[in-house]
Amino acid sequence: MMSQPSPSPSPSPSVILATASYDHTIRFWDAKSGRCYRTIQYPDSQVNRLEITPDKQFLAAAGNPHIRLFDVNSNSPQPVISYDSHTSNVMAVGFQCDGNWMYSGSEDGTVRIWDLRSGTCQREYESRAAVNTVVLHPNQKELISGDQNGNIRVWDLAANSCSCELVPEADTAVRSLTVMWDGSMVVAANNRGTCYVWRLKKGTQTMTYFEPLHKLQAHDTYILKCLLSPEYCDPQRYLATASADHTVKIWNVDGFKLERTLIGHQRWVWDCVFSVDGAYLITASSDTTARLWTMNTGEAIRVYQGHHKATVCCALHDGTDNTAS
Repeated sequence: MMSQPSPSPSPSPSVILATASYDHTIRFWDAKSGRCYRTIQYPDSQVNRLEITPDKQFLAAAGNPHIRLFDVNSNSPQPVISYDSHTSNVMAVGFQCDGNWMYSGSEDGTVRIWDLRSGTCQREYESRAAVNTVVLHPNQKELISGDQNGNIRVWDLAANSCSCELVPEADTAVRSLTVMWDGSMVVAANNRGTCYVWRLKKGTQTMTYFEPLHKLQAHDTYILKCLLSPEYCDPQRYLATASADHTVKIWNVDGFKLERTLIGHQRWVWDCVFSVDGAYLITASSDTTARLWTMNTGEAIRVYQGHHKATVCCALHDGTDNTAS
């Protein structure tokens, strides 16, 4: 069972920014000043992905082969709970909007759903290839996964089965998936720098139909993360693509025109996350830094320095507490 949070060392920051690195640490940052105010040692494995719960209380760290949940408002170095059924690197983690359950995807070829409080695995779906990315449809009823063999699958949680399967490019790993906040569009980015864009249309049952919309050659090498802008960014809608070419590109979803290229990182850019209003983007790179960019000008206005090796993932929660975000 989840233990009680330790007494808070100070009032919880309104903006929670965390990064993880191959140096086996997780760092919490004051997003505005760039000061690191907490470091968690993570000796057991690398951390592949970070995600903050909707209520801002906990940070999930996806490692190998476990997922660990840390109290955001505590100085305790120990996780409050560990999720232990995967047998290989956990590459994706996320939460249902009310924070009742967590989902994950792993190189062991499975997608799993977990009871957040008990730590038990409630469901397991077989993808038959290493899972690189999983996203939850905004309807909270379908998970979409992408794997190393190039398969994209929709897992219908009500029917408890795979309702849709497509392969945009055979034998080309799907590295990252992102869904528009209103469920109208999904983007898949692959190892060849290509983004496939589909409109999502509701079928007669709960199944989501993929209607091909666009094919975007965004980079000449791996795209490591693709991300659509959040609701409060509307009416502007953007797609961010982070790449091994050291850049992040920002595309206008209306016609997929390149708006700007974020240049400053010296090595691969592994991860990115928008602020709640879409005005800022935070990126994590093999050059050991994370950076805060303003979407207005494409400039890096803050550099988060402290990790000693590649910074491979970041998480940001600057929305309102609980489920309003």
